[in-house]
Amino acid sequence: MKHILSAAATLALLAAAPASAAPESYTLDSSHSQILFNYNHLGYSTTYGMFSGFEGTIAFDQEDPAASSVNVSFPVRSMLTGWEARFEHFMSGDFFGADADELVTFTSTDIEVTGENTALITGDLTLNGITKSVVLDTVLNQMGDHPMEGKPWAGFDATTTLLRSDFEVGAFAPFVSDEVNVMISIEAMAD
Repeated sequence: MKHILSAAATLALLAAAPASAAPESYTLDSSHSQILFNYNHLGYSTTYGMFSGFEGTIAFDQEDPAASSVNVSFPVRSMLTGWEARFEHFMSGDFFGADADELVTFTSTDIEVTGENTALITGDLTLNGITKSVVLDTVLNQMGDHPMEGKPWAGFDATTTLLRSDFEVGAFAPFVSDEVNVMISIEAMAD
């Protein structure tokens, strides 16, 4: 009888407890979100490029970050290289060619919380018409009310390394490195 009363009391407490909050929707702040990439050029230099002005959403669950999700997309042609001839070469048949008008997309499939402000975000990256699973080593930089916007804001940094050959844009490897280091920094605002 004692166990039945204890179980009944536990069920009553659970029923009275508030339901856990749903993930909060955030939209990327395109003006403060960048993806930087670099690769080794023939052993002589490290060459850099960037994507900026892209769009995306985050469903962020503060109580259970592993239940969060991320979706980002941007056109290949939004690439910034700092040199028009390099950009045109990247858009040629040596690299993206006919697929240069397609979107690059990332959709998270799993989030493993690794620390108080860190996580490994696994997701499907589609580039050049090819989808591969990648892992972003992610840090939550800050969350709170934006001092000028007066609403919730979040900032994240992430890193990963991609192989160009995985996405069939591996021309001139291994002389130009197959590995591309990717650094992501984003801000997102609550909807």
